[in-house]
Amino acid sequence: MSNFPTSVEIVEEGPREGFQIEPGPISTAAKIELIDALSQTGVKTIQVASFVNPKAVPGWADAEAVVRGFTPSPGVAYTALWFNERGMERALSHRDRLVNAAAIALSASEAFSLQNLRRDRQGQIEAMRSTVAAHLAANVPVDRVIVMAAFGCNFSGEVPLSAVISTIKDGLGIAEETGTRICAIGLGDSMGWCTPRRIQETVTAIRERWPELELSLHLHDTRGLGIASAYEGLRLGVSKFDAAVAGLGGCPFAGQPGAPGNIATEELVLLCEQLGIPTGINLDRLIDVARLAEQIVGHRLPSALLRSGRPKMIGTQ
Repeated sequence: MSNFPTSVEIVEEGPREGFQIEPGPISTAAKIELIDALSQTGVKTIQVASFVNPKAVPGWADAEAVVRGFTPSPGVAYTALWFNERGMERALSHRDRLVNAAAIALSASEAFSLQNLRRDRQGQIEAMRSTVAAHLAANVPVDRVIVMAAFGCNFSGEVPLSAVISTIKDGLGIAEETGTRICAIGLGDSMGWCTPRRIQETVTAIRERWPELELSLHLHDTRGLGIASAYEGLRLGVSKFDAAVAGLGGCPFAGQPGAPGNIATEELVLLCEQLGIPTGINLDRLIDVARLAEQIVGHRLPSALLRSGRPKMIGTQ
């Protein structure tokens, strides 16, 4: 049975996700240009930067300059990503421009945690306890659990559903210990292992166990099944997705240089339009921004819609 949502919220992660992996260099001005263009498409949330160690992610060595440089648009929330207290401190110095919120981020694959965060499962749990306490002390809300590598891992293979459930339990346990209330679970397909079947199994199992929690999906199109998996999520009523304009980005720690990253925002918007589900995003403007993104990075990006445009008869406007 289908349970399509009445509307969909799309979090645009193209700037942060894309510029962390581009060999570049991408100029600060170009990053700002893309953010400002996205602000005019109807997107309500844009993740604009990553406050991480520039030795690990040199593409975001200019995070402060980008955050200070874009032009905020009314009704748009601008967010950033960080992984430790130092990153949090950097983000909080821009409270006037960023909406700062945090999550309990854990990996369902210990192998990916070691590769991405340099911590084993228990080490990441301990780190999250400390990080959550620091966020709460700084009045930064922590209301989500994010499960990385929720469907599979390039370093350890398929991730069983039991590992995902166990990881969510770990996250909820940290929240209980630190006195914070979790409202949502985010499932991240960090390395593109997701399939519609896995979406159905995972979403159903989580809803059966925690029906009060909202679900969101962060899907990668590494093997071309990202939009198919998004459709299955929509069919099951998931109403919040992460996406990246033109398919920018990818995980720099996934071991697959050049593989597509997040599903393309414009393809997800088109899918929602075809299903009659409003997103509030102007698709034609978004396609123009996707073309801008491709010009900025200087190479072909994965979005098929970027090549063909929205459906129309040949010879028509």
